[in-house]
Amino acid sequence: MAVDWQAFTEIINKHDKFVLTSHIRPDCDALGSELGMRAVLLELGKDVIIANGHATPPNLAFIDPENCIRVIGQDIQIEDLQDRDALMVLDTSAWAQLGDMGAALKQLDCYKMVLDHHQGEDDLGAEFFKDSTAEATGRLVVDAADALGVELTAKIAQPLFAAISTDTGWFRFGSANANTYHIAARLITAGAKPADIYGNLYERETVGRIRLRGRVLERIEVQSEGRLAHTFIRCADFQETGALPSDTEDLVNLCLTIQGTQAALILVEQTPSVYKVSFRSRCAMDASEVAREFGGGGHKAAAGAGIEGSLEECQRRLLDAVTSRL
Repeated sequence: MAVDWQAFTEIINKHDKFVLTSHIRPDCDALGSELGMRAVLLELGKDVIIANGHATPPNLAFIDPENCIRVIGQDIQIEDLQDRDALMVLDTSAWAQLGDMGAALKQLDCYKMVLDHHQGEDDLGAEFFKDSTAEATGRLVVDAADALGVELTAKIAQPLFAAISTDTGWFRFGSANANTYHIAARLITAGAKPADIYGNLYERETVGRIRLRGRVLERIEVQSEGRLAHTFIRCADFQETGALPSDTEDLVNLCLTIQGTQAALILVEQTPSVYKVSFRSRCAMDASEVAREFGGGGHKAAAGAGIEGSLEECQRRLLDAVTSRL
């Protein structure tokens, strides 16, 4: 569905003190959208706080050079947000993905809104502004800036370029279209530096992440005549390799580099017998449909969910769900 930008603009104009938040285990689209929206709102003279349920992963800290993003329960408390008259959730529409900021959403007596590009939503007690055809929530923030009459600046453009470029696989995914490149060009003109962003994202690997990647590759198995590839990570792998949980970002895509692969999944153990699952599809299979079967969601090409049980049992259930749709 298309976003009603006139209604969105009217709401922004009615409020002055905003708190922005996004999903736990934040990625570049989450963080970049928050920082881009913060910069847009500051241009309008608004008072803006960003508070998340999880800290920014160390490998993504470059996106927030001014250290604007706070973590609820650590360097900011719900009580510190009582003066906010509006709360905006970006890049998620699910309670489970808000972490400790979910309590803030429930407790704060203020207007609540969601700006998101994911399919499906929980009843967050908020007004939704969603477009599931958008390639990234960062793209929607660019649209918001246009609707609000805010000229793009370097502080707006840099995090939004990071958001859009990463959520489109650096413009490789089918979600990237001619308008995506047009917006990217506008962001570069406004001051975004793609080379710096790419370097910070992909040319500063740690030994731990490289070792973890090796384990992921070693464990890849294929089935369904090579159309499905899957792998996994256990809790012990982090300690043994020196990798961080945030180092698992996008490792599922390694499975898609195998010729003939049409779908992929990775299980990442969060705590003993509790797994985060990432699904990928480059065929008719809707990854978000599979994810919803396990209480998750996302997009047709990329989605996520959670599952509990032994590794073998979780693999069986997940692989059955995927192979039945191939």
